[in-house]
Amino acid sequence: MTQTLIRNARLVNEGRIVEGDLRIDADGRIAAIAGELSARQGEHVVEAGGRWLLPGMIDDQVHFREPGLEHKADIASESAAAVAGGLTSFMDMPNTSPPTLNAGALQDKYDRAAGRARANYAFYMGASNDNLDHVRRIDPLTTPGVKVFMGASTGNMLVDDPDTLDGIFRETPVPIITHCEDTPTIDAIQREYVAKYGDDIPAQCHPDIRSREACIKSTRLALALARRHDTRLHVLHISTADELALFEAGPLVDADGRLRKRITAETCIHFLRFERADYARLGHLIKCNPAIKDASDRSALLAALADDVIDVLATDHAPHTLAEKHNPYTRAPSGLPLVQFALVAALECVHEGHFDITRVVQKFAHAPAQLFDVAGRGFLREGYFADLVLVEDAPFTVQRGQVLSKCGWSPFEGTTFRSRIASTWVNGRLAWDGTQLVGEPAGQRLAFAR
Repeated sequence: MTQTLIRNARLVNEGRIVEGDLRIDADGRIAAIAGELSARQGEHVVEAGGRWLLPGMIDDQVHFREPGLEHKADIASESAAAVAGGLTSFMDMPNTSPPTLNAGALQDKYDRAAGRARANYAFYMGASNDNLDHVRRIDPLTTPGVKVFMGASTGNMLVDDPDTLDGIFRETPVPIITHCEDTPTIDAIQREYVAKYGDDIPAQCHPDIRSREACIKSTRLALALARRHDTRLHVLHISTADELALFEAGPLVDADGRLRKRITAETCIHFLRFERADYARLGHLIKCNPAIKDASDRSALLAALADDVIDVLATDHAPHTLAEKHNPYTRAPSGLPLVQFALVAALECVHEGHFDITRVVQKFAHAPAQLFDVAGRGFLREGYFADLVLVEDAPFTVQRGQVLSKCGWSPFEGTTFRSRIASTWVNGRLAWDGTQLVGEPAGQRLAFAR
């Protein structure tokens, strides 16, 4: 790999926007950042022409469906969609088939990703009611954290035994990430709706069934356990305004880069772009858990990102086939494909004036790296891996033929975004040139500085 010089870019990093140049060394790392760098003989020069240069997005919440559900997605297809969207690293969830409940299943996922993932990769260990011994023995260098489903999930991954939950929060050697919804609350409401409608419940009832009360009850339990045991807890996909009062506002790290918060919160891009009224148009295509709720929740989440109440922005990318999505409500699965258009959707919030582009970079790149101790990524810094995204403010409209996820559709079809991904580099190699994938997969296993 030759050196690459990106000239005349607007570099967005650590709360600042600076005009300048960036050199990628032959080892795939950032060699130099300066106001002006002279091109060297044999160096490949990219003229940025004032476009935005960002650190690649680190998505800490994806479901790439492998192993076991490859008919709807796999590591190769979804990582291709990811780099086309400016996502250069991902952390994949454990609710696959079989679920990732022990060290052997975890290693199997890393083996599957090697040589096939176009983005950098890591995999979570999962928790269940009967794998506490495996959770205790987690090597902190092998996984970003342990996922606890405190709500309905695939197979046996719902953890609802109080003693097991207490043990997980007490003894887990890595951060805990949680899906917080109270299953008994959801089940009781769904029985009422089934009695009224049968299987064909209207899609707009989904936020009433997966209710805000179910979210709040489960989130309160998770926070109580974390405080009891001083656990590093990260609560995923906050969907309601009500939950925001449970979390601390302020920066994620102090001036020395040390975490200030033991308990952190995350929301997802679909909660910022959709609301209850959109069920009439999109139906089950935006059915997800937790549910997309009201316009007032959407507004509150946007403000919480701007105010540092919410620390991380992610996707919860969870593809299903269109045939599956077209089933009646009780059989239509929850989840939607998001990685390819998540960053441009977040930048649409910038165009709308909710926050500036430095906030997007903080929530999508810096914060996941800091929260999970990701080594050498998430920032534009000399010596760091050259995971980079060049963004230009040029409109485009999402069409189904552009979708690279194996499921073949996007909830954003027909949406016009005001920014587009012009180039993506992964470990210094061009992976996306604005119109197509480039080269062979160059993703590497993420390392954790713990």
